Amino acid sequence: MKTELQAKFLHHLLSKKKGDEGFTLIELLVVIIIIGILAAIALPSFLNQANKARESEAKTYVGSMNRGQQAYYLEDGSFGTLAQIGIGIPTSTGYYKYDTTTGALSTAAKTKGAVRDFSGIVTVASGTSTAKICENTLTCS
Repeated sequence: MKTELQAKFLHHLLSKKKGDEGFTLIELLVVIIIIGILAAIALPSFLNQANKARESEAKTYVGSMNRGQQAYYLEDGSFGTLAQIGIGIPTSTGYYKYDTTTGALSTAAKTKGAVRDFSGIVTVASGTSTAKICENTLTCS
């Protein structure tokens, strides 16, 4: 009788299907929910950092335009356009449009997205030039 029981047990082990392996539906749902929560936390932070990088580009370009205006004024005695000051900045990028057509005022106007406008102004008084970068054109004076 003992050998008959062993034979049935061995037959049961060998005939056991491999379909019992794997993850259950509940386990998979829990993992998907955890991934969704992590994505919901990380995505706004990532978008905020991307906007900061775009704004940093605008501030850098406005600063370069200010320095270009200062150099152009020292050489020519007047303020020039973006093409005249020749600093190699494009007139527009994906998020900003750059302009210096209003004399001493350099602007970075947003074209789309959740970014801010920036402007810079160059002033010349008694042979000394100063440059300033502002968050928008209205507050820059």
